[in-house]
Amino acid sequence: MTATTREFEIAAGDAGTRLDAFLAAHIPELSRARIQSLIRDESVLVNGRIAKASHRVRANERIELELDTALSLAPHDITPEDAPLDIVYEDDAIVVINKPAKLTVHPGAGQPAGTLVNRLVFHFNQLSANNITSPRPGIIHRLDADTSGLLVVAKTDAAHEHIAAQFQERTVYKSYLALVHGQVKTDAGCIELPIGRDPRHRTRMSVVPVGGGGRYALSLYKVKQRFARVTLLEVEIKTGRTHQIRVHLAAEKHPVVGDAVYNAGRDNQTSDVDLRTRIKRLDRQFLHAATLAFTHPTTNAKVRFRAPLPVELSEFLDALE
Repeated sequence: MTATTREFEIAAGDAGTRLDAFLAAHIPELSRARIQSLIRDESVLVNGRIAKASHRVRANERIELELDTALSLAPHDITPEDAPLDIVYEDDAIVVINKPAKLTVHPGAGQPAGTLVNRLVFHFNQLSANNITSPRPGIIHRLDADTSGLLVVAKTDAAHEHIAAQFQERTVYKSYLALVHGQVKTDAGCIELPIGRDPRHRTRMSVVPVGGGGRYALSLYKVKQRFARVTLLEVEIKTGRTHQIRVHLAAEKHPVVGDAVYNAGRDNQTSDVDLRTRIKRLDRQFLHAATLAFTHPTTNAKVRFRAPLPVELSEFLDALE
């Protein structure tokens, strides 16, 4: 599960401002109360360290804010793209998407098009053409481009705020299927290790002490199926840190199969030639967001969605058997 990180560098003119006030001024879509909650949750770092809401920012300090949710709505000028959407559920408030691997969720630097949001904008425009009121898509959470599975997208500001609050309060149920290298010894367990930016590779995450910029992260796992050299796990994440499952499993010496960033070359180190070949052909990481449950923003009913493994992953397991 992916989280969103926002970074700021304090200009001289902002020096002396309270930390919560600075963030409220620079992230207008978040209330000051929500920002204070994020600070208490240790999701805000100042120069890599946890700070209080009352901290007076200084010139050139670096502020890093990690959100379990991507709380900014998609801008109107995103180019609509007529491309397939696997819609699991849709009503006037939300749409639940089964995202394929290799599809980035949100446009960003270097990728203004070819994303899930571009497809959603086209879909919502079609609804508007049919006289159905449809606002811009509100991305509430993300998945890595190389991860498949379930995402909920808000269709109204009220739905966006309602579900975003559930993510922040950690009441959303999120479980994944992950195939990992090696034989996991215990049938079930938990990984409770803080995660932060890798101090040597800033584009990566790693297990980092809380005092050194790490944030609390908790993953629960249970074994679904055992094979000779790999293990299929169901992983529930209680927090939504960036790359959380991949970092936690790699720290336990059981990196995700096909994860080119965190598996330290394990894909190529297996002595099983057939397995090495199949991993290379897979051309993605074996990580799938299989289950998503939350409270519906308008009915207040508990809703639960499941997405089966995509064909390339189910066929990979069949070949192992």
